[in-house]
Amino acid sequence: MALRAYLESVIREGALCVRLPGGQTLELGDGSGPPVVAAITSRRWLARIAANPSMAVGEAYMDGGLVFEQGSIHDLVDLLGRNAKYRPLKQAGALSRWWLDRRLQANARRASRRNVAHHYDLSVDLYRRFLDPDLQYSCAYFPYPGASLEEAQVAKKRHLAAKLLLEPGQKVLDIGCGWGGLALSLARAAEVDVDGVTLSTEQLNLAKARAEAAGLAGRARFSLTDYRDVAGPYDRIVSVGMFEHVGRPNFQAYFDQVARLMTEDGVAVIHSIGRAEGPALTQPWVAKYIFPGGYIPALSEVLPCIERAGLIVADIEILRLHYAETLAGWRSRFAANRAEIAQLYDERFCRMWELYLSYSEMAFRYRGHFVFQLQLAKRLDAVPLTRDYMAEVESRLAIPMREVASAAA
Repeated sequence: MALRAYLESVIREGALCVRLPGGQTLELGDGSGPPVVAAITSRRWLARIAANPSMAVGEAYMDGGLVFEQGSIHDLVDLLGRNAKYRPLKQAGALSRWWLDRRLQANARRASRRNVAHHYDLSVDLYRRFLDPDLQYSCAYFPYPGASLEEAQVAKKRHLAAKLLLEPGQKVLDIGCGWGGLALSLARAAEVDVDGVTLSTEQLNLAKARAEAAGLAGRARFSLTDYRDVAGPYDRIVSVGMFEHVGRPNFQAYFDQVARLMTEDGVAVIHSIGRAEGPALTQPWVAKYIFPGGYIPALSEVLPCIERAGLIVADIEILRLHYAETLAGWRSRFAANRAEIAQLYDERFCRMWELYLSYSEMAFRYRGHFVFQLQLAKRLDAVPLTRDYMAEVESRLAIPMREVASAAA
């Protein structure tokens, strides 16, 4: 059986038992650790999984074609992640990348709006049930072991603010502002004026309401604007968790626009997920059900675009397991509020998001995903010569940022 041969080649650690329709059982791994026992419920699902496991395993779990008798979908994903080192690394061919760029990642304005709506125009009541009170939906920054998710998200905002070298009265652009948490924090704690742009109507409405409630509507302004249509100029530009939605064909246009929008002594900080294995393809189930149009870049794809845009990389920081810990926190909170989320949507939605959160965590723990923060400038002297200033600024902003987070809660 082709499925048996494939599974035996890639699952060498752990204990996985797969019950097939008709009574056959596959015993896989070396028997170590808690066993995971899953059943494929029909021959139709067996055929689909055998033909296209990267898509069909997720669909089977969502639709009841894959059920667990022992363990959970997270346990299965974690087991697969621990065995990832036994799978041959597949480099995407030039033809495959060209075709997917044209078909899935062109992300023209209308497609970008549609793709953003697919994920970010879900009810904020969903996100409130697993994010921190400030609705930070990006990698947190854990400054010490045992930091809570709330503490780590405040630390992330403080870390970004330090790299931006903010001064009172500066104009700041937040590309992909989410529900406004970062923009509001910067406006209040650093006394700057922030324009936040998003393509999500749900995020826009809440961000505006939050600014009004905080008395910051004059300092933190939000609009439904494509980054390609922003006028500028800006002293500082920040973008957190948005570059993953740009699409590879638009990388150069993105950094060209950042360069056009920056003043000559400006600074930009781009915070994005990256991949260590080099250019690849988006996992097909994730591309279809979670982030259509999305692509996780390799730094080798990003840095040449920055150079061609005439920008200087002043600093690069790689956050390795911070997102794995962030996702573990989200996954735990999602599980704790699963019954309420099922009432908002349905059981199939809950299964889809359980898999999404588990798969994403696995990608950071085992598959070489990380987060990079790029500090960009036009002038060599736009930032200090050493990184000491970051700790100094973060210390100074510690209390103001905590106060903003408390107000959000």
